[in-house]
Amino acid sequence: MKKICFITGSRADYGLLTPLMSHIKNDKNFIFQLIVTGTHLSKKHNFTIKEIIKDKFKIDYSININVKGYKHEDICKSMSIATKNISLKLKALKPDLIILLGDRYEIFSACSAAFVHQIPICHLHGGELTRGSIDDGFRHSITKMSNFHLVSNSKYADRVIQLGENPKNIYVVGGFGVDLIKKTKLLKKNELEKNLDFKFGSKNFLVTYHPETTSNKSPKKDFTQILKTLDRFKDIKIIFTQSNPDFKGYIINQMIDKFVKRNKSRCCFINSMGQQNYLSALSYIDGVLGNSSSGLLEVPTFKKATINIGKRQEDRMKATSVIDVKPLYKSISKAIKKTYSKKFKNILKKTVNPYGAGGASEKAYKILKKINRNQNKKGKFFDRT
Repeated sequence: MKKICFITGSRADYGLLTPLMSHIKNDKNFIFQLIVTGTHLSKKHNFTIKEIIKDKFKIDYSININVKGYKHEDICKSMSIATKNISLKLKALKPDLIILLGDRYEIFSACSAAFVHQIPICHLHGGELTRGSIDDGFRHSITKMSNFHLVSNSKYADRVIQLGENPKNIYVVGGFGVDLIKKTKLLKKNELEKNLDFKFGSKNFLVTYHPETTSNKSPKKDFTQILKTLDRFKDIKIIFTQSNPDFKGYIINQMIDKFVKRNKSRCCFINSMGQQNYLSALSYIDGVLGNSSSGLLEVPTFKKATINIGKRQEDRMKATSVIDVKPLYKSISKAIKKTYSKKFKNILKKTVNPYGAGGASEKAYKILKKINRNQNKKGKFFDRT
């Protein structure tokens, strides 16, 4: 039997992985393995390991990488802890294949450990771009260390080939976020309101904003413009979610906390919503505002607006429901008004998610069943002429 090891470092990648994890877990021809690390074990992020336990996935090892600070040296420390300890656990588990999704630094650390141990790696959602984040470098490095690539679109498949990977080991399966939406039982509005301790209004937005980590400048200036704009629209109720544990992300969280305290009647600040609450919220809001990848990967499926601010998601493939704006008061205000216009509402009705209509997990599962040990050797650099 083939031992398949999943490694998850946050609520974001875990949610996308769960449908595929269920397929592998329930197949007697596979031995399912799971390593949990990153913000799953962070108090600040509400110990999202509880979601994994609730979903009844057996965790082989949980690795605390001390996600406390937001400085460069804090992130480097967490990476070193992750690499060392994941290496030890991989030695014990001896998996035949590692499954990794995305571009976070803890996933890069896991990939580095697996690569040194010469354990084959299957990477999900490679070939994508986020120019405003250092995650680009992590993602492309993971691609170079991986043996197999399950990508969300043919455009991203071409980019993986451009990085020198053999087309024979690249599979276009679509986005995994759509599968998660279809798998999740969405809550009724009153149930969600109770869970969040938040009452929806006639107009509602969900706000998630992360630092642009390719720049050393403080996110304070840009986020001040966002809050200034939201302060203008008094009739809109707002759900804020926590910023990533990226460099200077704590500045954003502190600013949200102060804003919410001044606007308790129409705002709430949730550390970690959980998959069911988050996806359910997308059913009842008018749009999301910020720079989260979810605004591009999942929100279009709900045919809701995404106001994508700044450069963090620059060059990523986007649906017609996405409005790109600069982090400026006038630009953001104009975008919010556009969201409620009759013309844009008609556009939303016709929105098609460029990351597919679902089925990525099923396709990935069938591919994993076909992969044999003879294919696992990392090939030479593929030169496309």
